[in-house]
Amino acid sequence: MTHVLCRDCAALATAPSVPPRCAECGSPRLVAHDELAALAIAHLDCDAFYATVEKRDRPELAELPVIVGGGARGVVLACCYVARVYGVRSAMPMFKALALCPDAVVIRPDMAKYREVGRAVRVEMRRLTPLVEPLSIDEAFLDLSGTEALHGALPAQLLAALARRVEAALGITISVGLSCNKFLAKLASDLDKPRGFAVIGRAEAADFLADKPVGWLWGVGGAMQRRLAADGIMRIGQLRAQDPRDLAQRYGRNGVRLWHLAGGEDARRVDPDERARSISAETTFARDEADAEALAGALWPLCERVADRLRQGGLAAGTVTLKLKTADFRLRTRSHRLADPTQLADLLFATARHLLIGEADGNTRFRLIGVGADALAPGAAADLPTLFDQPRQLADAIDQIRRRHGATALRRGRALPQG
Repeated sequence: MTHVLCRDCAALATAPSVPPRCAECGSPRLVAHDELAALAIAHLDCDAFYATVEKRDRPELAELPVIVGGGARGVVLACCYVARVYGVRSAMPMFKALALCPDAVVIRPDMAKYREVGRAVRVEMRRLTPLVEPLSIDEAFLDLSGTEALHGALPAQLLAALARRVEAALGITISVGLSCNKFLAKLASDLDKPRGFAVIGRAEAADFLADKPVGWLWGVGGAMQRRLAADGIMRIGQLRAQDPRDLAQRYGRNGVRLWHLAGGEDARRVDPDERARSISAETTFARDEADAEALAGALWPLCERVADRLRQGGLAAGTVTLKLKTADFRLRTRSHRLADPTQLADLLFATARHLLIGEADGNTRFRLIGVGADALAPGAAADLPTLFDQPRQLADAIDQIRRRHGATALRRGRALPQG
């Protein structure tokens, strides 16, 4: 017998075959799976989130291609599904996106609005379980193990009802992936977008993955795909067929981790206390820039922004990363591990500027510069008091002034326009 879930009324039934419509409400939106009643790990992803919020607020855009992003020199932050039909994708340079879809409506991002909607979605998630692990403003893992007794419904039913509530109350849609672990749940949420509800069961996982490209595996980027391809491994099934000891010799611990994932195995727990892995800020220049001083000048406000976010999040940077994108869109990243964690913009800036010296040769032109705080540590470990503790005292005093009089009430001299 197969379990059948109605995504509209959340009714759950068992049947020898999948009926065309729900017996309770008549909806054709049914999900059927043998393991539906036994799975409790979910990945929820808001569909084309920024663009969907904008279309919600401007109904006249409903049928039009919409791109959320910067100006002609910027990149696509998000795009609706209409724009995707033309080949537009997130992170694509804006000029390329507009060449593919010249009639697109381009909207500047309103992050405050998106955060507000994201928080409202998160509230709905936490009504079901405290085990919510946010991945970004618009997606999260949920562990609904043991919630049936509390809510009187199976996890699959709770998720279907949540998706309907969010759509009705917030005007956006969610895609749900349900499985036995985080890796498979995240894969499932991408299978049926938008307004999707897909299930990958434990028993079928290895067979489902076998013919998929290795790029589907968590943590396998372009460089790792090339390494695997050089060894004749392009499909997940080929990777799973390897001896894990051989993979360990070739790729270290990562090889064994990938072997487990290739079989649909993932021991990671849903962690509601998971901290951010990095905090960063970047800017795209109006014109490509080669001058070292101009590049350094652009770094300072980025360092201030990162330092402010570190303090607000109770975190500290253990590593500083400089990000540069050349005029021909080649990405460069350079990192430096700090002796002690910091929340100070001055130290972030000094470290990033030192890294910049090796890249800004006066000839290479850059279109983007960014700075990131990585290897994050608790804020309590940052900038411990010393005999000469003026930098920390100064940063605290600046924070107090800005909280009282606004973010622009006080600026450092290096933040002022030069010339």
